[in-house]
Order: sequence, then C-alpha cells, then structure tokens
Amino acid sequence: MNFKAHRMSASLTQEEAAKVLGVGRTAISMWECGDAHPRAEMLPDIARLYGCTVDELLTVDSPPGETAEQRLPPP
Repeated sequence: MNFKAHRMSASLTQEEAAKVLGVGRTAISMWECGDAHPRAEMLPDIARLYGCTVDELLTVDSPPGETAEQRLPPP
C-alpha cells in the first residue's frame, strides 16, 4: 500500500491529512508503516484527499499517478 507516497504527492503533512480525515496523526503514521489499516469506509475519502483512486491507494509498490493499465504486462 502506498499511503505515504500518495499523501506526499498531494503535498500534505500527516497532521494535515489527519485533521481532514478526522483521525489522529498517529493513525496516519501507522497506516503508512503498515502497522494498522484504515477502515474500509474511509478509503474513498482518503483517495479523494490524496487525488488518487482506491485501487491506486491499495496497490503495492505503485508510484503515484500510475494507472492500472500501466501496471499490466504487455499482451
């Protein structure tokens, strides 16, 4: 998961993201470290705030801005 990369791509600090999402900064940190995961119903809000899709947010090792089609192997 790429919570940190997408947050940084959106030019947000952990504190700013936490305030908008209504969680503590520690929660943001734990999501980024993989020590915890946000509730599923929060994913659309996180993706909207970070300017990505939920799929992009949850894809392992996907750089911000890369689409699902770009990750597919050539035919």
